[in-house]
Amino acid sequence: MPQFAYKALQRDGVLTEGFLDASNRHEAMRQVEGRGLKPIKLVESVVASAKNSAAAHPADKAAGAGGGEPSAGFNISLGGKPKITARMLENFTRLLSSLLAAGVPFSRALVILHRESAEPVAKQKWKEIHDLVIDGMSLSKAMERSPDTFPRVYVAMVEAGEAGGFLDVVLAQIADFQAREKDIQSKVTAALMYPAILLFLAMGVLVFLMVFFIPRFQLVFAGFNAELPLLTQMIINTSYIIRSYGLFVLVGLVVAGVSLKSWFSSPVGRRAWEGFVLKAWIVGPLLAQFAMARFTRMLGTLLSAGVPLISSLNVARRSIGNQVLVDAVSESIDRVKEGKPLGKSLAKNRTLFPGAIVEMISVAEESGKLDAELLRIANVTEGDLDRQLKSAVALAEPLMLFLIAALIGTIFIGMVYPIFSLQDHIK
Repeated sequence: MPQFAYKALQRDGVLTEGFLDASNRHEAMRQVEGRGLKPIKLVESVVASAKNSAAAHPADKAAGAGGGEPSAGFNISLGGKPKITARMLENFTRLLSSLLAAGVPFSRALVILHRESAEPVAKQKWKEIHDLVIDGMSLSKAMERSPDTFPRVYVAMVEAGEAGGFLDVVLAQIADFQAREKDIQSKVTAALMYPAILLFLAMGVLVFLMVFFIPRFQLVFAGFNAELPLLTQMIINTSYIIRSYGLFVLVGLVVAGVSLKSWFSSPVGRRAWEGFVLKAWIVGPLLAQFAMARFTRMLGTLLSAGVPLISSLNVARRSIGNQVLVDAVSESIDRVKEGKPLGKSLAKNRTLFPGAIVEMISVAEESGKLDAELLRIANVTEGDLDRQLKSAVALAEPLMLFLIAALIGTIFIGMVYPIFSLQDHIK
């Protein structure tokens, strides 16, 4: 029978901890509460479970010990160190959720995952997580050591699931989040593929015009002492700069790009950029809606599983992604800690929570149905977001085509227009 480690508060407020045997987490939670304690943290004692699992399954013990597993030194890739892809992480998350929901012991589930993985890089990473957990580390702490594989939001949700005893539910929710985001990303990528190809070809044509075509026209114009139109002169000057200083311009753009990327990585730069994106036309409202949907869904899931409101808010806040919005929600959480209702605390953040959403949350809070209402808001928002995203992507394609045509057309008109005025000089 699995063994669980718990931390809880006694009636006098003194912190206590210990171990108990239970068939599952829910049973363990009931036992802790039956002792008159208020549970703070409840996790499966993976060391004891691992010993039981290894005794019952010798083959798994050999696999868990590293026998026959490829080492990091053999993971060679011409493109650099291989990384865990989004698909690998989603498969890991969903399969681990299914194994735990089916009653498979935690340590054995991790053994199955790294043993059955087909990709060497995934097999190595899952074994690394397994070994850390076997050594007594919690799953969230083990994942926290690999930030390139497990995002902060992922780790925060796993930590909440471990503390509340509903890790399988949280993992299933994470997998759904990953599937939704990947679906949205694939839709946007597929819709913008054709315009992106056209843009690449247009840039090639533009470089050809500036480097080879326009200098020929410039020789024709130089034979006449006529004043060229301003547009034509600007095009000729641009062509001269590209031909004479194109390499320096390219190096300057690369340096500027690297500098901007470094600045955007800093807290100040990140907030400035994310604040600008929130105010952008079409993109800003879509990002705010997406952040609100993630926040409400995660908060509703955590509350429905019995996690306290403050703890749920702290975890859900990390799912937003945009630091400007995270700061605003942090202020709302501070107001909740002071005893104010959640709806009124969120009301001041109109960018993320419109008035109608705040009213829905306030009413649900008063009726005691906050978790169900938050999940309903997330479903409605995601459906509306999907429709708006389709409209935005449909608008982006003709808009990009129009801009490309306008750019090429402007160059053509600017170079052809002087020819009509040159006829007067020829006569």
